[in-house]
Amino acid sequence: MCLAIPMRVESVEGHLARCQAKGVFRDVSLFMLQDEPVAVGDYVMVHVGYAIQKVAEAEARSAWELYDQLLAANGPGDSPPS
Repeated sequence: MCLAIPMRVESVEGHLARCQAKGVFRDVSLFMLQDEPVAVGDYVMVHVGYAIQKVAEAEARSAWELYDQLLAANGPGDSPPS
């Protein structure tokens, strides 16, 4: 199973963006979005270090709500469902 994480773009330098989600920062390649302008404040779906799609803020928040529900349902120390 593959999982992409929604992250907010904090800065852009060429094809590299500094993104954050829930206080975690990552350097993310924008190479796969070359034909689509990405700016500070945009939200992108990140998979293995690459931004693969731009999304609306509402979509990013909705995805995080689902992820939070999944994590809460598992309880502390439980491993995610397979």
